[in-house]
Amino acid sequence: MTTDQLSATFAALADPTRRAILARLATGEASVNELAEPFPVSLQAISKHLKVLERAGLVSRSRTAQWRPCRLEAAPLGDVSEWVERYRRFWEGGFDRMEEHLAELRKGERND
Repeated sequence: MTTDQLSATFAALADPTRRAILARLATGEASVNELAEPFPVSLQAISKHLKVLERAGLVSRSRTAQWRPCRLEAAPLGDVSEWVERYRRFWEGGFDRMEEHLAELRKGERND
């Protein structure tokens, strides 16, 4: 995944409405109307959110007669997961160091 694609994915995920749309699509395909139901915004606003998700490769649309279902495309999420995984050792190491420090503090308190 190129940096630009990763940036587009993170930008798409930055909005809570778009994250909620992805969560809904994780349960199965849905129309724009179905996706719009829980939100107090216009269909036009939901369509704009879907375009951002499509440009990031997170959503695709197809046509079945009159129905244009949207579906989740999970590959970019896998790429984000791989990117974040590179930093796991860093934050886990930080937690390990903090745990060791707290243990030393507790040990010092018992010796006082």
